[in-house]
Amino acid sequence: MSQAMSRIAPLEPPYASEIQAQFDRIMRGAPPLMLFRVMAGHARAWEKLRGGSLLDAGPLSLREREIVIDRTCALNRCEYEWGVHVAIFAAPAKLSEEQVRATVHGPADAPCWSAAEQALLAAVDALHHRATLSEGEFAALSKHYDDDKVLEIIMLCGAYRTVSYLCNGLRLPLEANAARFPQ
Repeated sequence: MSQAMSRIAPLEPPYASEIQAQFDRIMRGAPPLMLFRVMAGHARAWEKLRGGSLLDAGPLSLREREIVIDRTCALNRCEYEWGVHVAIFAAPAKLSEEQVRATVHGPADAPCWSAAEQALLAAVDALHHRATLSEGEFAALSKHYDDDKVLEIIMLCGAYRTVSYLCNGLRLPLEANAARFPQ
């Protein structure tokens, strides 16, 4: 995935004022990501991507949210989005180097995770591989997370599968400051 350019050309600066304002809101002063620059060039796709965003202060903690996103992106072999999230959110989410590695290479029940996080990862894995949760997986997840959190987990998995499709399908070049999959 080390292509020099996306399959669909990104917007180049200067951006229209409305787009610049949206980038500023999302990126908080940092340059816009390639994904955003590609999508913003296509009004309907950009609106839908922004409308489905789950990066607000939802019911999950930052750590829980990032575990779901990182694992989903890793399972989809989406180094682009995994790397952006790890670079920006791993430290604030208090994910150790071992845990970051385990989002890519570890089993859901790796000892670096708490029991609640193991249930969370098992649910992400099940949703990825089977698009459903067994009664046991749902019960394990529900033991640690209330209904609002369970819904958010399922929605995050679906949203970041879509983001992974976009990044992988467009062959987005990896962001310079993003993390890389561990070997």
